[in-house]
Amino acid sequence: MKLLHFISRIIVGFVFIFSGFVKGIDPLGMAYRLEDYFIAWGAEWMMPMALVLSILLSTMEFVMGVVVLFNLKPRVNAWFLMGIMTFFTILTFFDAIYNPVPDCGCFGDAITLTNWQTFYKNLILLGFSILLFFWRKKTRDLYGNLSSYGTALVSAILFAGLCIYCYRHLPLIDFMEWKAGNKMYVENPEPVRYYLTYRNKITGETKEYLSPDYPYNDSVWMSQWEFVDQRVEDPNTFLGHDLQILDAEGNDYTETFIRNPDFQFLLVAWDIEKASSKGLKEMVSFAALAESEGYGFIALTSSLQPEIDSVKAALGLNYDFFLADDIALKTMVRANPGLLVLKDGIVIDKWHYNDFPEYPEFKQDHSSLINTQ
Repeated sequence: MKLLHFISRIIVGFVFIFSGFVKGIDPLGMAYRLEDYFIAWGAEWMMPMALVLSILLSTMEFVMGVVVLFNLKPRVNAWFLMGIMTFFTILTFFDAIYNPVPDCGCFGDAITLTNWQTFYKNLILLGFSILLFFWRKKTRDLYGNLSSYGTALVSAILFAGLCIYCYRHLPLIDFMEWKAGNKMYVENPEPVRYYLTYRNKITGETKEYLSPDYPYNDSVWMSQWEFVDQRVEDPNTFLGHDLQILDAEGNDYTETFIRNPDFQFLLVAWDIEKASSKGLKEMVSFAALAESEGYGFIALTSSLQPEIDSVKAALGLNYDFFLADDIALKTMVRANPGLLVLKDGIVIDKWHYNDFPEYPEFKQDHSSLINTQ
């Protein structure tokens, strides 16, 4: 039984630490997920609290993992653990049934689980937690109050500080599609395959055909079989990004900018009115220098044209703005604004507005790529 207790403690502790860590280093990502839940629950009034709740929940989860892993105050932490796991198991059960948000984000963007997978995961953890709860009085408390509560407090302060650092800069580990090194298009795309399902009107037999390899020219066959369903297989779905870059008239420039063989800078400001004015203005001289050397520079936003025009006039912005979906923009860089640079479709680097480089600094850092052009 002691071995089972030890295994339960290790598993629960590591899962909580990992879950808290991957969410804590991307506090904006977790905040966006909480906002999705607030909208689904009709609790839009909680939207301003999303970021604070993101940091608090991640910190709570990380500290709970530390406390369980090192068996600090087992008689106390067992109660907290049972309360947490009972609450989230019930919550994820209703999520699985009603599916208000497709992915609960329990492991951030590091590991994507369906709502049912999340519920089953919580059931397993709840089982381990129940074992720890009923074994709590038989577990020796090896540490004094100062050591136990001090460790929990220091862990909370340090981890909350890490969350704030990642919010003010960028996540320590980028789990998104637009991370440095990823290529954002397929060089030799394969044709999309369409599969058609037909059912025999007499026997009820169903058959699936790869279009157009089915007897559509046979009038007798067509009279005996009826169309049932269609599915599509796209072999070119490699990263799954859904960025579409449009101008004010609705013309699509996605391929033009993504496939640019030279440096292509993308300034991402998903909400231009909420974006850092300092960050937007810093890019004016950067954009001018980049364009003077033949490189591309555009800004992407989901804001309306009157809002764009108003901010451009107020801040004296002279670079071009294009339109994109706000969800796609939020996955590109966790900053408003943030800067990405691509070359031949490959993400070379990205920056938070607190870390925007000067143009000469950028050239120096990426001189090897410039010299190979």
